[in-house]
Formats: sequence, C-alpha cells, structure tokens
Amino acid sequence: MASRRINSELRDLQKDPPLSCSAGPVGDDMYHWQATIMGPTDSPFTGGVFLVSIHFPPDYPFKPPKVLTQVFVVSFRTKVYHPNVNSNGSICLDILKEQWSPALTISKVLLSISSLLTDPNPDDPLVPEIANIYKTDRTKYENTARSWTQKYAMG
Repeated sequence: MASRRINSELRDLQKDPPLSCSAGPVGDDMYHWQATIMGPTDSPFTGGVFLVSIHFPPDYPFKPPKVLTQVFVVSFRTKVYHPNVNSNGSICLDILKEQWSPALTISKVLLSISSLLTDPNPDDPLVPEIANIYKTDRTKYENTARSWTQKYAMG
C-alpha cells in the first residue's frame, strides 16, 4: 500500500510540482526522499535553497511522518533560523503531528513548510528563544534569519 501511494505521489509531483518546491527519492530508496524548498520571496529566506529530508513510514499514508530517535522524519538538512525549526532540523508543524490526515500529500506538506517560512508560529515553538525574538524584536529576527540564509542556504 505505502509503495503504491509513494509512487503515485512521485508521479503527481513530477507532473505538477508545487510552487518553488521539488522532491524525489534518494537513489533507489522510495521511502527516503530529498526535497528542495526555495526561500519564499516575501520572507527573510528569499534566495535561499533549503534541503529537506523525508522518510516515509511503512504504514504511510495512514501514519504521518513521525519522531524516530528524537529526529522528525521530515527535517531540514539546511540550517535555518526559525522558531519552529530546531538545530537538528526538526520541524514543529501540526500536520506532521496531530493534524495529519491520509488525504495529505508530500506536495501539501512541502507547501505547508514553505508557508511556515513566511508565517512562523511563535506560539508553538521548537526554539522558544527565537520565538521570543520574533515576538519582541521582529527586525532582529529578520536580520538574523537573512544572515543565516546567506550563510547556509546560498552557495
């Protein structure tokens, strides 16, 4: 079941990729993909190219990408300064946890992650210090995020 669904999603992604995102298997392993998300133009991540690692559970799509040995199955491989992304690349996003639905696809997950870059959720942070800076000093947050994007996601 999982491999059929994963293959179907891969075909859909190749036919109609989400805006500013791409994804596909790493080598021959259909359960391990790498995705690329371009930094949204209306964010401090503009111009950045962010790599995201995706590991599908064997019971996909009935189970969401879930935590395995303290690392989310969907995680950033590029360092990003964001209240909802920690230093391990783990992402705090409701659809990767309790709001998962089998109707969701990796394409929708990638769009949600891209949207999270534009609109962080500082009220459900993985990194409370960054959330606090986001809430109290937006200029400092945006300047630091821009600096990290230039350092880690551009080149």
